[in-house]
Amino acid sequence: MDDASHFGRSLLDDPSARALSRVGVVDVGSNSVRMVVFDGAARSPAYFYNEKLMAGLGKGLAETGLLNPEGKERALIALKRFAVLADGMGISPLTCVATAAVRDAADGPEFAAQVLEKTGLKLWVIDGEEEARLSAQGVLLGWPEAKGIVCDIGGNSMELARIGDGKVGKRATSPLGPFRLQQVEGGVEKRKALIDRVLKKLKTKIEPDGDRIYLVGGSWRVIARMDMERRNYPLTVLHEYRMTPESVLDTLDWIAANDPAILRARTGTGAERMALVPLACEVLRELIRIFKPKEIDVSSYGIREGLLYEQMHEKLRSRDPLIEAARATEITSARLPGFGKKLYTFLLPLFKTATDEETRLIKAACLLHDTTWRAHPDYRAEVCFDNATRANLGGLDHPGRVFLGLALLHRYKNSRTGSRLEPLFRLLTDEQIQKAEVLGKAMRFGAMFSAIGPESAGALRWVPRKRVLELTLTPLGKDLFGEVTQARFKSLAAAMRATPVVIEGPANAEV
Repeated sequence: MDDASHFGRSLLDDPSARALSRVGVVDVGSNSVRMVVFDGAARSPAYFYNEKLMAGLGKGLAETGLLNPEGKERALIALKRFAVLADGMGISPLTCVATAAVRDAADGPEFAAQVLEKTGLKLWVIDGEEEARLSAQGVLLGWPEAKGIVCDIGGNSMELARIGDGKVGKRATSPLGPFRLQQVEGGVEKRKALIDRVLKKLKTKIEPDGDRIYLVGGSWRVIARMDMERRNYPLTVLHEYRMTPESVLDTLDWIAANDPAILRARTGTGAERMALVPLACEVLRELIRIFKPKEIDVSSYGIREGLLYEQMHEKLRSRDPLIEAARATEITSARLPGFGKKLYTFLLPLFKTATDEETRLIKAACLLHDTTWRAHPDYRAEVCFDNATRANLGGLDHPGRVFLGLALLHRYKNSRTGSRLEPLFRLLTDEQIQKAEVLGKAMRFGAMFSAIGPESAGALRWVPRKRVLELTLTPLGKDLFGEVTQARFKSLAAAMRATPVVIEGPANAEV
């Protein structure tokens, strides 16, 4: 997309400047107005700044045909603030997109002109199908292998888009936003009839086939958070949270049976957002009944991330977001940037039978193994775990987060017994827990074997048939293989249920 596009200037500069660029995006929606500043235009950008106001621009739009007067005033104040902030951060001009409320309101053009006059920000008003496409691209930013249907709910509309093989396919828009449903007279039955009619039309256009559905939007995220609360789920990270249709239906019943004020308090949900949840629940219930998805997943990435993805070069899009994020973290936070790759190469003989998914987690762990060294030694292991499980990482499901966190915990600590983190371990199988411990203890040994790089001190060989873990020392390695190093090698062998063997020249010796 060139500079003449309806998004204005390119978000990303030439490749040589990408790593240093800071990109600001504003999303003017029916319910919220949000500014996000992405730091680093790499495949997995960090959120340098994120501010949201629940302005309610689209409240009452279906009834009056106009933007909410109070919402307009609040949105203008927020947008003026965002413009000043962006100028102070040196990222002007912001890229600003307006969706359903501004595009549907009779006074939408007037409001866009007012925004330009008072803030200097140009609003690019996009249609529903374009909104669907950008939201779907946001899902692909954090979930490259995503395949199914993206469902993005806002205040005044709901968009659907089919995704697969890294591409966005059929798209559709609908008036199934909670603000619009508030204006339907006749109560629940009339709303249900309307929702069913619209969803059946969408089904004909999108042609679902037992697909996975990816939920985008604040109301959906609240419902997912409620599902976590009902299930007593231990990891309250919404991105890539996965639910069965049956679980979601149980949660919808649970929400309906409980006091909204109590649910708000338990989940930290704002009053404005909570007011829309019952209507979103009605839509989701019928969506499940009519589309019959095999799984329902949550994406924290949407239209704002889609704007970033829109202008990424194909080579950048094809990179693994998890590995890119781990590389960026190593560069900025590790004592010896570049050591992670050496560590991975040194440890690779231990993981020859690893799956592709396990291999990428091993790579990420090695890149991240030394990025929390500034934390207090007594808490370093837990900081590692928390960083891995709760960080804003794309391309990483919840079991993957816990596996990565547990491996990094064992990088700094032999035992996990009695840890406050134990409830999270239940997201892994016993086999996965054992593999994470082996990886962690392998990193614990390899990371301190040599300051130059573990390959300079020796080489590992794993003989699974005989259950022998072999370490061949170089001349330099003989001097480096002291008592602490020996103890860590023995601990690794014990985790592997192997006999440790050290080779010094032609002779073998048991440790």
